[in-house]
Amino acid sequence: MTSDLHAYTTEISGFAGDPIEVYTAIPDGATFGSVAVIHHMPGFDEQTKEIVRKFAAHGYGAAMANLYSREAPGASPDDAAAAARARGGVPDERLVGDVAAVAGFLRSQGGSNGKVGVIGYCSGGRQSVLAACSLDLDAAVDCYGAFVVVDPPSDHPLSTVSALTPILGNLSCPLLGLFGADDQYPSVEQTETLRALLTEHAKEFEFHTFEGAGHAFFAVERPSYRPEVAVAGWNLIWDFFGRHLS
Repeated sequence: MTSDLHAYTTEISGFAGDPIEVYTAIPDGATFGSVAVIHHMPGFDEQTKEIVRKFAAHGYGAAMANLYSREAPGASPDDAAAAARARGGVPDERLVGDVAAVAGFLRSQGGSNGKVGVIGYCSGGRQSVLAACSLDLDAAVDCYGAFVVVDPPSDHPLSTVSALTPILGNLSCPLLGLFGADDQYPSVEQTETLRALLTEHAKEFEFHTFEGAGHAFFAVERPSYRPEVAVAGWNLIWDFFGRHLS
């Protein structure tokens, strides 16, 4: 672990050449694998930027696109997230294009070893699976991503979201899934369905479901935070990315 890193915000070309805001953290003086971080539904906030820096402190290049750059450029995370929800969420095609741009940006950094993984939380967990089924990546982590194997209910604000079942056979890399036994989206039944589908497609994956935890157990600012579970989850992430991105 190192405290020597460079963190900054920049702008790159995302899907369809649109300018998107990207928060980046790079470890100094090392060769590194990289992680594209996908933020949760609340958006491009301080908590998720801290996760980007955490990856850099552990020796990874990391970058997170502001997925709401188009809906509300320059707005606060709360206002940008509200604007995105009002439009039904981030379209899948656009998400894939933005993650592809972030992956290319990370690979272009001096010191990159060319390997890129992806990780996402909540809505970003589903989007991490989507990206791994749509792009050539080296590892993917799904942190309690909902609506991977089921469609959202009709009254859900993310109207652009649908199940990823038809494309799971295209998963390009090993997948780590971290879930809470008390969660409803995804429920234990839904994660077991995902397990069965990945097994059917002969994909490499490992799932961990934690008792006593629900949704957003990594979120330190929420009542849902479970410190012991979060520590165990981070240790699994370090081991997983260490094996696949080094």
